[in-house]
Amino acid sequence: MMSQQKVLNIHDVSVVYPGRQGGAPVTALSGVNLEIQQGELVVALGASGCGKTTLLNLMAGFIQPTSGYLTLGKPGVEGMPRVVMGRDIGDQIMGPGAERGVVFQKNALFPWLNVIDNTAFGLKLQGIKKAERIERAAKYLKLVGLEEFHQHKVYQLSGGMQQRVGIARALTNDPSILLLDEPLGALDALTRETLQELLLDAWRATNKMMFFITHSVEEALFMASRLIVMSPRPGRITHSFNLDFNRRFLQCRDAREVKSEPDFIAMREKILSIIHQDEVEEVVA
Repeated sequence: MMSQQKVLNIHDVSVVYPGRQGGAPVTALSGVNLEIQQGELVVALGASGCGKTTLLNLMAGFIQPTSGYLTLGKPGVEGMPRVVMGRDIGDQIMGPGAERGVVFQKNALFPWLNVIDNTAFGLKLQGIKKAERIERAAKYLKLVGLEEFHQHKVYQLSGGMQQRVGIARALTNDPSILLLDEPLGALDALTRETLQELLLDAWRATNKMMFFITHSVEEALFMASRLIVMSPRPGRITHSFNLDFNRRFLQCRDAREVKSEPDFIAMREKILSIIHQDEVEEVVA
């Protein structure tokens, strides 16, 4: 089973949160436009509070924009969304849906279920017969290197292995886009690098759209086919870079080599400079 090719389109989206205890409203996002196509791995980077998680929550359908709209629909001519009278006619995102898989920083697994049942849980909710859901779950557990752990309880696994289960569970539902909210942020450095590589292997194997949030500049450069940098509040996309470091790794299988290349280091310094300048401008303002 393969999900149909789709395009995620974010059109002029703003989010304003009401002020607390009579305080002034807070504009989290302002005028955000973004399109993600099949096979892209888009990474969002920016200072804390820039609206990265708000943007992901909009894509997931957990919240609704104050203005603008998001759609996940079939691409039109030359891969662009079909538009009628200036309005995208793809399916508008109005709430959570199975076509959007989410992997959280905390794995959100069910401790009373074993690994295979956790992975297949979404398919069970969809009414998929047991044999099929076990087969599909086993496929993605193998993809993340957990084919020998089907019957283990999640509390018997390390933090990195638990996060692999969360990734496999999201992929088992065959979403059009996988949304990853700092999924590696709580892991130790070595486990984090291992899971970076695993995610890139899963991206290549599935050709999914992926939207990945991180605070790590090095991780962002290594993972992204496109990197977007967001400004401090109100969050806006200020820079966008097409990158190929992830594909270099998939060819050479040596992450240290890729991360030590001169253009990787130069790009890292450029991105750090952009973020630092944004933070200085926020303080001055």
